[in-house]
Amino acid sequence: MSVEKKVPEIRFKGFSGEWDKYPLAKFISSLDAGVSVNSGDRPANQNEFGVLKTSCVTNGFFEPNENKVVFKTEEISRLKEPVLENTIIISRMNTPALVGANAYVSRGYANYFLPDRLWAAKPTSIGDLKFIAYILGSDKGRLALSNLATGTSGSMKNISKPAVLQLELRAPKETEQTQIGSYFLKLDALINQHQQKHDKLSNIKKAMLEKMFPKQGETIPEIRFKWFSGKWDEINLLDSIERIIDFRGRTPKKLGLDWSPAGYRALSALNVKQGYIDFSIDPHFGDQELYDKWMSGSELHQGQVLFTTEAPMGNVAQVPNTDKYILSQRTIAFITKSEIIAEDFLAVLLRSSKVFRELSALSSGGTAKGVSQKVLANLKVSIPTDLVEQTAIGNYFQKLDALINQHQQQIIKLNNIKQACLSKMFV
Repeated sequence: MSVEKKVPEIRFKGFSGEWDKYPLAKFISSLDAGVSVNSGDRPANQNEFGVLKTSCVTNGFFEPNENKVVFKTEEISRLKEPVLENTIIISRMNTPALVGANAYVSRGYANYFLPDRLWAAKPTSIGDLKFIAYILGSDKGRLALSNLATGTSGSMKNISKPAVLQLELRAPKETEQTQIGSYFLKLDALINQHQQKHDKLSNIKKAMLEKMFPKQGETIPEIRFKWFSGKWDEINLLDSIERIIDFRGRTPKKLGLDWSPAGYRALSALNVKQGYIDFSIDPHFGDQELYDKWMSGSELHQGQVLFTTEAPMGNVAQVPNTDKYILSQRTIAFITKSEIIAEDFLAVLLRSSKVFRELSALSSGGTAKGVSQKVLANLKVSIPTDLVEQTAIGNYFQKLDALINQHQQQIIKLNNIKQACLSKMFV
């Protein structure tokens, strides 16, 4: 027989004693649903007020989105009060996976209103609402809310107001609540800061991939490093490639062997992302015998360009280090003519908007597009003849990718810390 925990595993210094059990109604004065909208509501002028989509609440974050239903100025009387600060937003009606999703709102949004599928939970004069929000946002809290959901439809569930207000949770004294709530709020602020910087850099990268390569029918890019001039040459991509390493269809079993628990890492289309290798996905390894049979004469080197031919099509990354790798499913590697094209530039060229659009147009397949060597043979690309300019472009995007990756790693690290603390700092 299990004993119910009454104290958290991790606690701030200076606090002790058991947490008492209370109904949620002790901390929440009201649950107010938003306004009902329909697809006919459209803006009539620039003075608009937005009713948010239910997707504004995800993973403990409240994010007003642009994809909102809007009202004419004269229809404002239909709306209830806007999204207020110090509020918990709860998804009261949603799919089984999302019903009960919730987030804390630390500041008000004067021109944003909630739809009727979301609740705004307002605080009582007792307790710290930030603390309550993070309890409800923890795995245990989300499970408790989703367990309250009812409904016969497989696609939509709902939670009743009385059930939520009667939900019991354990809480400490208000001073400890405040410290815990403030800690998680600061953690979320750090995550959000890194996410904003990540998104800003990603948008810069997307714009530069468009502007630093000539548009269709042009020979000079819109943006260029100032010390370079002259027209870019249009060539067939394969004119710059000595050989393509393509082990399409090769598997360990076809070589009379099998994967191993450790050894040389296999790189498949699932590992190759846009600009980096994700080692957390599809972990397959080969021993020395498999590596020798598979890669003999076609060994990869650091900086070599990898390209996914399908599922997904068009992801590009470079071999990240001097380790030896097995080139696996739906991924090819280019051996370049170094006097024509720099590998760092090729990696960026294949990720440019123009090349991706042309590859998509040339590729075969319905929803799952695929690229063959025949398709690559028909692909024309524009490149600067000066290898120094190619190298400068490649270095610029490598530095941009490194910054984006730094912020992504910080986001992952902080989210892991948050999830661990949500698990250990609540009862």
